[in-house]
Amino acid sequence: MERIDLSPGGLALSRLVYGMWRIGDDADTSPAHVQAKIEACLAQGITTMDQADIYGDYGAEEILGDAFRAAPQLRDQVELVTKCDIIAPIGKYATRRVKYYDTSAAHITASVEGSLALMRTDRIDLLLIHRPDPLMDHLETGRALDDLVASGKVRAVGVSNFRLYDWTLLQSAMSTPLVTNQIEASVLHHVPFTNGDIAWMQERGIPPMAWSPLAGGALFAPEAAPVRVVLNRVAEAQGVGLDAVAVAWLLAHPARIMPVMGTNNLNRISKIGDAVNVDLDRETWFEIYTAALGQEVP
Repeated sequence: MERIDLSPGGLALSRLVYGMWRIGDDADTSPAHVQAKIEACLAQGITTMDQADIYGDYGAEEILGDAFRAAPQLRDQVELVTKCDIIAPIGKYATRRVKYYDTSAAHITASVEGSLALMRTDRIDLLLIHRPDPLMDHLETGRALDDLVASGKVRAVGVSNFRLYDWTLLQSAMSTPLVTNQIEASVLHHVPFTNGDIAWMQERGIPPMAWSPLAGGALFAPEAAPVRVVLNRVAEAQGVGLDAVAVAWLLAHPARIMPVMGTNNLNRISKIGDAVNVDLDRETWFEIYTAALGQEVP
């Protein structure tokens, strides 16, 4: 599995990332079952686990932490990504009146301490600010992130769902470089390829992460039938599943996109790595893109 270097401090992530946003939805959240999922990833060279404090109604990090407590050897075999700043009226915040964002130093620091405790680890490899906060004081937020890196509790920092102006605002107040932006990108959500989001990062050598690379299941809806026709043809020719071709479409882009794959099915987890073996030439890439657009390119 290819590895993507993110920071001068030596942090590298696996090209494919295992997303744990649904880990709490599984009927079996036992440490042994979570360990089996991690080991299925490791067998393919997928070493990066993607979390967020809000996942599983603020419960997913603890589920992972229970697995690390039962099998502590796993922690040093993986890179942990987690996120903060969303406060939603669920779980530990159930009494809040409304969903909102908090990028204050106090909240970011408390969130990191909570994540460390829940995941039973002494460090977070990559911390992301989950959503742009319209009330962000970039000077305060930047200092908080710098301090967390200086403390050793966080190895590297980045953002999620930021536009380039959100990025440059935050980065202007930091000495620590932001190393990635985790954005929504897929065959069906292809606007980042034309609105400047990916081009801006590619110009600067910043590898993007891509959440929902299968479009949150929309790829299997009736409306996506024309896209599936092309994906299925390629999949059958190369002996892989349709989902592997859809992910390979992202991997083919020169920006070094890191798709975040989330599934609870062990059989599907064991096949996530198939995507790196799919060969897409330029014409086939555009054939898939044309099917997604519903018309030929200009």
